[in-house]
Amino acid sequence: MKKILIILSILFAGSSLTAQGIEDLSFGTDTTFEVMTWNIEWFPKNGQTTINYVTQIIKALDIDLLAIQEVDDTISFNQMIDSLNAYEGYLESSWFAGLAYIYKPATIQINDIYEIYTTSQYWSSFPRSPMIIDLNYEGKRIIVINNHFKCCGDGILDITNSNDEETRRYHASNLLKEYIDIHFSNENVIILGDLNDVLSDSNQNNVFQLILDDTDNYLFADYDIAMGNNSEWSYPTWPSHIDHILITNELFDDFESVGSVVSTIKIDEFLPGSWFEYDQNISDHRPVALKLDMNSNIGFADLTLKSPYFSNYPNPFCSKTTFSSKFSNNSLNIEVLNTLGQIVFSEEIPDGETSITWDAKDFSDGIYLAVLKSNNNILATLKLMLVK
Repeated sequence: MKKILIILSILFAGSSLTAQGIEDLSFGTDTTFEVMTWNIEWFPKNGQTTINYVTQIIKALDIDLLAIQEVDDTISFNQMIDSLNAYEGYLESSWFAGLAYIYKPATIQINDIYEIYTTSQYWSSFPRSPMIIDLNYEGKRIIVINNHFKCCGDGILDITNSNDEETRRYHASNLLKEYIDIHFSNENVIILGDLNDVLSDSNQNNVFQLILDDTDNYLFADYDIAMGNNSEWSYPTWPSHIDHILITNELFDDFESVGSVVSTIKIDEFLPGSWFEYDQNISDHRPVALKLDMNSNIGFADLTLKSPYFSNYPNPFCSKTTFSSKFSNNSLNIEVLNTLGQIVFSEEIPDGETSITWDAKDFSDGIYLAVLKSNNNILATLKLMLVK
């Protein structure tokens, strides 16, 4: 499957971890729709300390909608919501680690919130019934489905055993797909949550295989994270990436927009005690967030113009990358654009030269677009990944 994925790290280049705090976290913007999944591990994990941390984190991230798993204390949850002036919360119950939503009423309007697959025949597949929030964002209807699948297992899908953990997750993912295909076939749908399994299993053991095979209608927005370096995974203690965000084809174009981002939010790197402090006081899962630029029709896919005569090395890179061109045109110019479409670097290739180097040490991690021009005509483009 061909995917355009923008992974924007929270850390800024050259900053030391000890110099940062929760207030330096950021993700949401005024022009994008953001949704985040977060298994918050039996909230509040460490009493008032957890409540204080999570309150600060939500304020700093400034995300429109948070889908939460494992709320254990309704009183503490409501106490936290009361301290979040810009947010409201919805918690059906804390039974067996409740699912919840936290949302900004100023940016999204709620049409309905309800659970599905609630009867006993579905309890094996869904120990926690999926929770749907039907909302409008800037006049667009979006359906979000919050989930927490059955945990554990041996990595082997034994479809003949109804008690097999992988089998239970397999049925859960297929039931969700069936529900969307029937009820929301033409809607903007986001399925997310702690799905408790990886995307990288072999076909015969992959609980998501039917969804992965339906590339015309479904896409795991976090697929490249799941298949990439484990430093970006949501569950570091295993390590594994088991918290996912799945979108339907109605959102594919928005996901391709240059302002759209999916990222694991590494909150632990903004704490003095790093992962130990995060795990002790907040959760054993990192959140995964999706930012959708729903107002832009231009994506990197639209701008990509590959050519064997324009390349860069290394890519991904951590500081410097060198562009090389074999075009014979004179007056060659290279521009580098960020995900907002802003030019962050521009330089002509001197006559007689075939390469120039971009020193990106002062730029933040993420995806950039390099454009090779001659007399303002685009000859080729490259996607760049800056990873520090």
